[in-house]
This record gives sequence, structure tokens and C-alpha cells, in this order.
Amino acid sequence: MSLLVERSGALASLQDGGRFGVRHLGVTQGGSADWCSHYWANWLLGNPLTAPVIEIVLGNFELLAEHDGYLALTGADLGASLDGQALAPGCSFPIAKGQRLRFAQPHRGVRAYLAAPGGFRAPATLGSCATVPREALGGLQGDGRPLAVGDRLHGQQVEPHIRRTAPIPETGGNTELPVVLGAQIGDFSGQSLFDAFNCEWRVDQRADRMGIRLCGPVLQCARQSMVSEGVPLGAIQVPSDGQPIVLLNDRQTIGGYPRLGALTPLAVARLAQCLPGDRVRLRPVALEAAQRQQRELLAQWQTP
Repeated sequence: MSLLVERSGALASLQDGGRFGVRHLGVTQGGSADWCSHYWANWLLGNPLTAPVIEIVLGNFELLAEHDGYLALTGADLGASLDGQALAPGCSFPIAKGQRLRFAQPHRGVRAYLAAPGGFRAPATLGSCATVPREALGGLQGDGRPLAVGDRLHGQQVEPHIRRTAPIPETGGNTELPVVLGAQIGDFSGQSLFDAFNCEWRVDQRADRMGIRLCGPVLQCARQSMVSEGVPLGAIQVPSDGQPIVLLNDRQTIGGYPRLGALTPLAVARLAQCLPGDRVRLRPVALEAAQRQQRELLAQWQTP
């Protein structure tokens, strides 16, 4: 199948499971910010879970079908419609030549994911097509460029294995984000630790695929300086202003700020669907519990 991009802002991109094994080169991970919705989109069509999909952020996106085919939509509700008929996320659906798929604006959540049978075609750079504009890697042409008007996207043209529905991600409200505590946790004051895990945090407008700033009580750390070290997905850095920054997929590979810890993978996906102004709470969790949760989460996609 073939899809023509007829309208696009600067925030729609091709993403897959991410780029791994290259951080020693200073190359970041990339990949879908809400990896759970990404997996569900591919699961709906029987694709490999990390196959390339379109990550659509905040809407303002339109596609024209140039051939008949099937698509799957998951993640945020961005006011999607197919030839004017509302289309809810969490399902696979047929699309006919000449039909238009439009995404307007957020009704719930931030990021929607669109999958095609077999995944969308794109060249792999360092083992991945994940779009990272800052590093000029990945995307439709391999140059890190987001999707733009006139781009054509092609599926792998394999027969889809259609499934009915997928879950809708948790968004908004008072989202709870489990945190595995980090190596510098003992350097924060007792009051700061109490505030960190007992107060609400507001998602700031300063948010992108590199990181999301949280606004709330000022956290104080006795460590004034530290040698830069590798930072994982979901790392919660606390700079000198005391306001945490949660690092996401396009983060830098090393950082020199003390860390409260790191969000669990599921918590990263939940935070990626939060709009500016949404309230979240941080909750400490043992490493073993976080690992068990992740194993149970991955097991759900193994069902036929």
C-alpha cells in the first residue's frame, strides 16, 4: 500500500524500536516515546512489535491512500477521522484508494501511532530507521527529517493478521509514575525526598522527545558537581534549579546532574502521553518489582 502525506507539522516522524549498541559513539536511542502504544499498533496487524510506525504528535496530519490496504491506530485520541467519519484509537481498519485519514488536535493524550502491514519501509541507519533530527539519522530518507508534505510511505505489502482491539493508554489526571531509585538518591535532603514522592508535579511546556521538565517543590542535593555518566531512558536529572527533568528517547548519552532515579519503561510511556499542565506523582519501586512488571507487560503481546 502507499500513503501520501498531504498535511504535516514538524512533529510527525517514522519510529521503530530504537537504535541500540551505539551510545559509545554518542548516538542516542530514538524510537517511539510511547513504546506500549507502538507495540499494540503492530500487534493489531500481526507485525513484529518494533516494526516502523508513524508517531503523530498533537495532530495536524493528513494522509491520502493511493492504494487499498489496512492500517492500525493506537495511542492518543487526536481527533482522527477517515473521510470525515470519526476513528477511535485502539483498532485496525481498512482504507480504500482515495480515502483521507486526518488527525486534528488532541482530545486525550499527545502521541498517536499508525501502523501498516509489515511496517513502513525506510532505510536502516546504524540498525534502525528511528528519526532523530538532532543527529540527522533515520526517517524516510535516512537523514533525520520529520515527515513532510509530499512524502510517500509504503507498507511492506504483506497480508495482515487482523486483531480486534487494543487498550487505550492512561493519560491525564493524576498519573502515577514508578521510579527505580538511583545512585545519588542519598545526596538529596530528607525534605526533598519527602517532597519528591509525596507532592504533585506539573508537566511543563518545556517538553520534547529529549526530555520533559516537571514543576513543583524545589529539590536540594548536597552534591555540587559530579563526573558525567551514562543516562538511561527515563532518568530523572535534577539541575541546580531543583526542578526535575525526565530524559526521553532523544536524550543526550551522558549527563552530569544528580539523579533521583529512573522511571520504569511503562512509566516512560505514560509520561509521553501527558500534556503540559497534567499532574503526575512519582512513586519509588524496588528494582525487582519493576523487572517483574516489565516481564508481565511483555508477556501480553505473546498471546495469539
